Amino acid sequence: MPANGSSKKGSLRDRLIVKPGSKVALSEHAPGDTMGYRKETAAPKIDKDVERLAALQERLWAEHKRRLLIVLQGMDASGKDGVVKHVMNGFHPLGCRVVGFGVPSEVELAHDYLWRVHQVVPGNGEVTIFNRSHYEDVLVVRVHEFVPKERWSKRYDQINAFEATLAGEGTTILKFMLNISPDEQLKRFQDRYDDPTKRWKFKMGDLEERKRWADYMAAYGDVLSRCSTDAAPWFVIPSDRKWFRDLAIADIVADALEALDPQYPPMDDLPKNLVMT
Repeated sequence: MPANGSSKKGSLRDRLIVKPGSKVALSEHAPGDTMGYRKETAAPKIDKDVERLAALQERLWAEHKRRLLIVLQGMDASGKDGVVKHVMNGFHPLGCRVVGFGVPSEVELAHDYLWRVHQVVPGNGEVTIFNRSHYEDVLVVRVHEFVPKERWSKRYDQINAFEATLAGEGTTILKFMLNISPDEQLKRFQDRYDDPTKRWKFKMGDLEERKRWADYMAAYGDVLSRCSTDAAPWFVIPSDRKWFRDLAIADIVADALEALDPQYPPMDDLPKNLVMT
């Protein structure tokens, strides 16, 4: 077995990406899969990739030309906050921000559903992480029938066009669906409830949402099938094991930034051999 703990060939990006045009059924994606990686070798690899993220983000910020948007979606307790805490902690706050999308405000509801999203996409040199995202408008909105099917069914193409515009203007987009099983979600709910320091995160409404699991899986299947594009690919991340979730996302994001190869800007306007006095 290779030193990284993987028994299979091929990058995690290639093995976890949703190929554009493919039909996705989440029932065919095992939430507990680790792609041959082992827990005992995960921590060193995650640490190494977080170091890569820190160095590459500094160059992206210094270059100040391109942008990175990371989208995290998943059922409650799938680990979105955990990814931000354990993977994105390598990013310097100066050039990185996390945006959470909750229930829209009255002002946001008075505009089109993408209005609040466009305001917080990354600017030059920035990394922005969406904890939930514009996809709530074809997930929660669909499952709860907040708007008629005639409206939400048009949003897949609108979202693809929106993301293509961002990509065309220099934004790299990576979208991660954190795939957990119902049993693992229930265990995490119980853990939250039992831990006084985490109980604030538990809501009785979370149990009600579990009853709609099949509806959500169907909605996610359509999102992944219709909105994974060359400009903005989706990745289905097996997330029952937190260590593999973190390993996979750190690896994919670091590889994407490395492919951008951001450069420190030239300092041609500075005098040569300057000695400070």
